[in-house]
Amino acid sequence: MTLPNSKHSSACAGKLALLRNHSLFGLLPPAAIEHLGSYMKRRTLPRGSTIFAKGDPGTGLMGVLAGSVKISVPSADGRDIVLNIIHEDEIFGEIALLDGHPRTADATAMTDCELMVIERRDFIAYLRSQPDLTMQIIEILCSRLRRTSEQVQDVTFLDLPKRLAKALLRLIADAEGQASMRKVTITQREISQIIGRSRESTNKQLRIWAAHGWIRLERGAVTVLRREKIAEAAAEEAPAAGRKFAIRKRHLDIMGACRQDAMSACVSPLRYPARERYR
Repeated sequence: MTLPNSKHSSACAGKLALLRNHSLFGLLPPAAIEHLGSYMKRRTLPRGSTIFAKGDPGTGLMGVLAGSVKISVPSADGRDIVLNIIHEDEIFGEIALLDGHPRTADATAMTDCELMVIERRDFIAYLRSQPDLTMQIIEILCSRLRRTSEQVQDVTFLDLPKRLAKALLRLIADAEGQASMRKVTITQREISQIIGRSRESTNKQLRIWAAHGWIRLERGAVTVLRREKIAEAAAEEAPAAGRKFAIRKRHLDIMGACRQDAMSACVSPLRYPARERYR
């Protein structure tokens, strides 16, 4: 007759251990961890499962206990744009948690995943009494916004090799392994979705680097063998992209000046020759 209580106690102890070992929640006072543990649920999902879809109700915050989660948005032509990859010991779903609006993107299990879930109705009331935890979540949100802004700039202004190199460096930053050799479990299609290029062009560039011995391509994974070479490729100047950015900046500067006068008087100076505008 005591078995159900024993199982319940064991489950509670497991939840508390997970929270204590989590980078975000582990620094909370013991009473706070016990409070969160009473609300926390565990969820196990196989690879490829949809965790939530864009437009779904934002019902809570999620943390990755094991595995990786892809955050993406679908385009009108059926392709996905990968905004972020969430790894073990990280949280996601914080936007809908804070504003209560529908989910802004899809979340998909890239591997077999174990998640912890805290419902919004329980967590928001708790956050009001924990300003330090609130600030940490805001910092995470700001960090991801900065990364998304950088990703938009890369997609807009950088050529394929530099864009791909920067993406690989970000992916291996959290990967396990030696500093000079790191393996990332990800498909080439998912890499192409991160950098906003076709799978074919992404594969072509990866094979060039593989032939040079910089990386090793495996089924569903990429291993970086020469991190310094990938870093050099990411740091190389892109003259065409820089020139395009300078022209665009000049265009915006002129637009800003023109708005101070009558807009009609500013039309003709903005009509650059096509070969200069897009050079």
